[in-house]
Amino acid sequence: MGFSLTLSHIIMVIASVCLASAFSVYAFYTGNLVQNELAQNVNDYKRIVSLQLEIVYATINSTTSPPHFIIYAKNVGYLPLTDFTFLDVYVGEYGKAQLFTYNATASAGSGQFSLSDADGDNTWEPRETAVIKAYPSSNVEGVIFEAKIVPSKGIGSSYLFPAPPS
Repeated sequence: MGFSLTLSHIIMVIASVCLASAFSVYAFYTGNLVQNELAQNVNDYKRIVSLQLEIVYATINSTTSPPHFIIYAKNVGYLPLTDFTFLDVYVGEYGKAQLFTYNATASAGSGQFSLSDADGDNTWEPRETAVIKAYPSSNVEGVIFEAKIVPSKGIGSSYLFPAPPS
């Protein structure tokens, strides 16, 4: 009876060690997954914060028919912006702004916007100011206007401005 009792204790200890090892491997694996997910989220947030645009001035140019909006915006982030098709531009009367889509050859009445960066290389680099021209499809009316630019990933900006004196 003594030998079988000792043998069953040895089997129980080995089984316990195996179960404890399996549990610790699973715990380390799960902890590693959580750590990787957190690291990925931090990197995504860094990327979002690294692309930041700021509107510095906006006005209406009435030399075209219909008049169009001119927005001066600065890239105050750390990353350049090269694909303007994913940039959303909203401009219009306060509370009624409309979305304009990017077109490098946008013209008066097209309902689109064009963007030209300061050095003309089609890369909106950090600390560079760009000129956005938004061409509404109808006449511009109102007293107070709003402009908003939103990159697909990053921090955008909004700006309120009055109609120019007539």
